[in-house]
Amino acid sequence: MMIRTEFMIENPIMPSPDYALPPHLISELLTGMRLRGVHYRRVQTGPSFGLGVDAKAGHGYFYYLAVGSALLRTGDGSLHELSAGNAVFLPHGQAHQWLSGEDAQVQDIETLAANLIGNSVTEVDTCPSASAVPSAIFFYGCMEFDLGGMRALGQLMPDVMCVDADSDRYPGLIPILSSMKGEICSRRVGFADILARLAEVVAAMIVRGWIECGCDNASGLAAALRDPRLARAILALHRQPARDWKLAELADECHISRSVFAERFHATVGTPPLRYATELKMRLARQWLTYDRLSIDAVAERLGYTSQAAFSRAFKRVMGLAPGSSRGAH
Repeated sequence: MMIRTEFMIENPIMPSPDYALPPHLISELLTGMRLRGVHYRRVQTGPSFGLGVDAKAGHGYFYYLAVGSALLRTGDGSLHELSAGNAVFLPHGQAHQWLSGEDAQVQDIETLAANLIGNSVTEVDTCPSASAVPSAIFFYGCMEFDLGGMRALGQLMPDVMCVDADSDRYPGLIPILSSMKGEICSRRVGFADILARLAEVVAAMIVRGWIECGCDNASGLAAALRDPRLARAILALHRQPARDWKLAELADECHISRSVFAERFHATVGTPPLRYATELKMRLARQWLTYDRLSIDAVAERLGYTSQAAFSRAFKRVMGLAPGSSRGAH
């Protein structure tokens, strides 16, 4: 499933006062976001549990804790205390553990018996028969996660994005998370597939909320988006990625001189404007080749290259491998 942010603006929030772009422009920048579930699990535990999840590059992990409490431990040893109602998104797909306590014995979740309960949804029950009431119940999903042309923003995201539904940053999440809890606990017909769709929406809303609130004052591209003038140039590049942009044209978008624009862009984003434009093209090309399964000729034409050979040379120079290899790597 591909989530597009323009379909999720029924509960807008006011961006940070320092943030340069209004919500509809944020949505336009994020129209290339891919967030598609690969597999999901409903997990029910006993009083003591330790579940390990391996790292998966190019993916994110989403969790919703419906019942009980748990500790989330990431690869650097950081512990996050979670309680019923919390949702968590790990955008970098790093290895992590779910624990009943710091000293809990950990086993790989992939080694546990799982029953298929829906399309790409399984169920794991580690609750012993002697325990009538489970200690924790949560739903998690492994999702393909790619921000396309805005991939640099994804690299700035924190390792763990924990959501309290009452937070001002995420209006509209309370009814969705309440629906998730109802589906998890009631187990009505079709509940597993409904949970999978809700999980994708909540994960996308978490990403959107982080961006709307100024990316937690992150540097680089996020800082450029908070700069009203640089934001205009970045938006122009994303609106017309196939255009053969000249430095003077981008400076005109910002209403500043070419030299000031070039220096300001490089200092803020960390790369010169025209290099950013080329890298943007190649990030979009990778997404179209990998997820949309477009032909190399079609991608080259869409990005304004006069020949497949010229596009392939540019792609290999920026991405380090040929376009065909990029498709196969996925």
